[in-house]
Amino acid sequence: MARYSVSFVSKTMVAVADGASMTSNGYAVFLQGGSATMQLKVNEISVSGEDTASTPTTMAFGRDSVVGVTAITATSNFNALLDATATAPGTLAVFGSGATTNPTRSATLGHLLNPTLNTYGGIYRWQARVGEEIGIISATQPLGECSLSSVTGNGKVSGHILYELV
Repeated sequence: MARYSVSFVSKTMVAVADGASMTSNGYAVFLQGGSATMQLKVNEISVSGEDTASTPTTMAFGRDSVVGVTAITATSNFNALLDATATAPGTLAVFGSGATTNPTRSATLGHLLNPTLNTYGGIYRWQARVGEEIGIISATQPLGECSLSSVTGNGKVSGHILYELV
């Protein structure tokens, strides 16, 4: 079992309604299984605000009804193995903040967590207890992808999502 950190740096969020397609680089990141049988377990989400003025931003970490297709991994997104002694699997999870077809947050499954913060220095951190991780399985909707995006507000954020490839 390999544990990873997918991180995002200085993302200016673009608010999007449930059921609407996201805009490349207008959301923090999407995380998708790299194959039809891949299972991921999300166990931590951390978001830190970087704005120079008060900017309340309500975000959603949730499932997507349209998954990202052909990820465009920006230079401000990273996916790194946490344990240097672990062996990386042959297939990795798919991630990015842009795609040729961008994700659409599900209107019914799109709010598993609602990280809300004032991005003028605010911090949000969620950690799952053992056995209560958020699961992502396969590479298709409705369970194969989750994303972190803005519901209201356009704050500038950085952060990470820690997950395990099971």
